[in-house]
Amino acid sequence: MTRPRLRILSSNLANGKADADAFADLVEVVEPDVVAVQELAPAQADALARVLPFGKLLPRFDHLGMGIALRAPGSVRILHLPYRSALAADVPGPEDDEPIEVLNLHLAAPHVPPLLRRVRQRRGQLRGIFAHLDVTPRRHRALVGDLNATPMWRAYRRLQTRFDDGAVQAARRHGREPGRTWGPWHGSARLLRIDHVLVQGLVATDSRVLPLRGSDHSALVADLDLPSDSS
Repeated sequence: MTRPRLRILSSNLANGKADADAFADLVEVVEPDVVAVQELAPAQADALARVLPFGKLLPRFDHLGMGIALRAPGSVRILHLPYRSALAADVPGPEDDEPIEVLNLHLAAPHVPPLLRRVRQRRGQLRGIFAHLDVTPRRHRALVGDLNATPMWRAYRRLQTRFDDGAVQAARRHGREPGRTWGPWHGSARLLRIDHVLVQGLVATDSRVLPLRGSDHSALVADLDLPSDSS
């Protein structure tokens, strides 16, 4: 099987509750080029860095930890947003072309008190992301992470004006439904699809949801390639 141009794994690590060693083992098995993590805690950051040594990991204990780990050297920068900042990584693109930008975004959960403040923060995060998109046009881009939004939510629909849903692309290709990624607790049935891989100038050839020990989220893996007319 031909390896995809870019394999991304995204996961919410539940503010340290996800088993750090089990997550590192999962990364080794999946062999992603990019790992985007949300709610990253120090032990999880240490385990991830042992597997993928490049990137930027910013662990915390207050649900604000973020990170992007890379298989190969590449630049990662912070995009300062209200409440919880995003990360942007440049990874090698097609030959003689610009890098592929991977954005790791964790939108504020709208149901967590204080509700009005969270809604304002969430809207501010989206404004910041759209401002970044406007001033940094790219041919190839992926936005991944815990968006705390199903496809029915306004935040998702706003992002879909700029991006295609990679999980939907891959599911249609393989004749199945996109996998749900969140349940109320670790080990529960996954009820909602709130973790996403959104793509611009890329095509998702495969996508899968994998169990993650200790987290209320499953890991989301997507294989991305160029559209056929760009190869």
